[in-house]
Amino acid sequence: MKFCSNCGATVELRVPEGDSLPRFVCGKCDVIHYQNPRMIVGCIPEWEDKILLCRRAIEPRYGLWTVPAGFMENGETTYQGAARETLEEANARVEVGQLYALYNIPHINQVYILFRARLLDGEFSAGAETLETALFDEREIPWEKLAFATVRNTLRQYYTDRAVGDYQFHMGTIEPLARPAAGP
Repeated sequence: MKFCSNCGATVELRVPEGDSLPRFVCGKCDVIHYQNPRMIVGCIPEWEDKILLCRRAIEPRYGLWTVPAGFMENGETTYQGAARETLEEANARVEVGQLYALYNIPHINQVYILFRARLLDGEFSAGAETLETALFDEREIPWEKLAFATVRNTLRQYYTDRAVGDYQFHMGTIEPLARPAAGP
């Protein structure tokens, strides 16, 4: 951030009085510009014994598979956001069910929230951000072509829970991948 959205003056990164973290502060009007994690909401749309996945038509991870999910909008609930994202990405209407997984992703300032959901009519197709959509059973999941660790972890937990017939809430943190050490 370079300029204040309140008055247009230059901002500086500093710890404001009474705070403990650096924030962008306007030197002219003293407005503190907080930057907080982005909320990603989505769902695992179920139809019979299969789940609906979307192949991404946008970066990051163009061409890889994911569950329908995206940034939560102001003025909507997490349930509404999950349903909206499913409609936008897969042209699918869902009944959003129980909260299923929450992942903290601090290195990219995101919180990922996924619900179980039921497809209402079994109809779906690729939306504007999607190359294709498909229903998969567990054996057909393209595990090596999943876009995100959050999706991979959630689907593994989903199938483990389904095998025992008890869907539990799951929570975790996704850490950045370690980079290989530089050579000699």
